[in-house]
Amino acid sequence: MTGNNVSHSKRRTKRKFNVNLFTKKFYWVEEDLWILLTVSARGLRTINKMGLDSALKAAEKKGYLDFKDIKVLSM
Repeated sequence: MTGNNVSHSKRRTKRKFNVNLFTKKFYWVEEDLWILLTVSARGLRTINKMGLDSALKAAEKKGYLDFKDIKVLSM
């Protein structure tokens, strides 16, 4: 998304509003493995609220995630 920076003198310059993304490591208890996901700040809150397994299933159902794209970490 784009917009303007507005200074005190009301001068406008273009700027971008970037998505707040994080690369985060999660332990998936049901599958007994570590995975690496790129999630937004809102996605982190959803995972904390619903739990990782149900959040992943809901994201796949909505079309946001494909299980073959999940990076599995060997630890």
